[in-house]
Amino acid sequence: MRRIAIALSVVLLAGIAAAGYEYKVVRDAVSAMTGHKNICGPNNVFCKGVLPKEPFNVLAIGSDSREGLTGAEAAQTGASQVSGQRSDVIKIFHVDPTKKTVAVVSIPRDTMVTLIENQGLYGTYNRINVNLGANGDPSLLVRTIEANFGIQINHVVIVSFAGLIDAVNALGGIKLQFPYPARDDYSGLRIHTAGCQNLSGVQALAVARSRHFQYYVNGVAQYDGTSDFGRIDRQNQFLRALIKSAKSKINPLTINAFLRALPKGVSTDSKLSFDDLTRLVLQFRGLDPTALNAQTLPTAGYTYNSASMLTVEQPTTQEMLVKVFGQVGTPGGLIQPTNPPPVNQSLYTPPPPVITTTTVPPTTTTTNATGTTAPTTTTTSPQHTSPWYTFNPTAC
Repeated sequence: MRRIAIALSVVLLAGIAAAGYEYKVVRDAVSAMTGHKNICGPNNVFCKGVLPKEPFNVLAIGSDSREGLTGAEAAQTGASQVSGQRSDVIKIFHVDPTKKTVAVVSIPRDTMVTLIENQGLYGTYNRINVNLGANGDPSLLVRTIEANFGIQINHVVIVSFAGLIDAVNALGGIKLQFPYPARDDYSGLRIHTAGCQNLSGVQALAVARSRHFQYYVNGVAQYDGTSDFGRIDRQNQFLRALIKSAKSKINPLTINAFLRALPKGVSTDSKLSFDDLTRLVLQFRGLDPTALNAQTLPTAGYTYNSASMLTVEQPTTQEMLVKVFGQVGTPGGLIQPTNPPPVNQSLYTPPPPVITTTTVPPTTTTTNATGTTAPTTTTTSPQHTSPWYTFNPTAC
């Protein structure tokens, strides 16, 4: 779906600079988003502090909560078929204020991890998405990521369907280039012609949610069998389009509408303050969306009782994480994992890996401005090589 939190933050930060004359409007909007003391557990105890100018990590969760949608929007997103809220895809943004860089690592929802709680309910190992509380509480997910992968989480941002729709609409839409007409009967996506399209909030949500993507070559439907991996690529292209739209449409009226829309569907931990956001806008206002370094956790797929699951590939995963986040002991770097994930179909869990710097093999999924390298097989085997996902839309 979604995982658009860092892009929303970039737009918000740009708004702070552009709408300084409406200081109270900006501060009130930020306060409405950041006043959540329990997102990282009581008093945010599970989010790690950040020293000035040091790199930090933001866990972005896309909630499928329909709260705040209009009747038509709720119907289009299947509100009658589901209740509560879930997070199918998880993104961790690594922000380096000194280098002025942003990298994002996506963890597919079917990735098997070692559970640190609820083992009586879900077993010792289960998919990572079972760690989001039924009420949307992300604190267990924060601790599970740290225990399995050694990634310290400093902030959490939760974006609902309404948050995404309202943010896009406030900017007047986003532009995506579709190489082919496309549709997804599950997400409601309908793109009738190829080319650069200006999408509304509902249309953009349908793209970001699309997991059963079809595209039409000479009128013949082709199915994207990559499932979550194709969807992750579409979400990353959405991020670039959102940032690009924000940078091209900064004006007082647009920013005012954007700021007023965000609190309806975006929540962050209270450690991410107004002053933090103000400081970041000055550092990242020149962010080039094409330079967003987006990668997907290296995994291998298998089927258990007709269910698709993914196990982490080692040492490829640890090598990629070191390259993105930094070694243990470096500012903002990894910590030694205490409960590493299983690494093969027998669900064998190795001792915590020794984190060292090595060259990342070419099997690591890499997304750039033109697309994501395509997997050699279907969704359960996410090894990625050339060619690109040429059927996916890109920011235009």
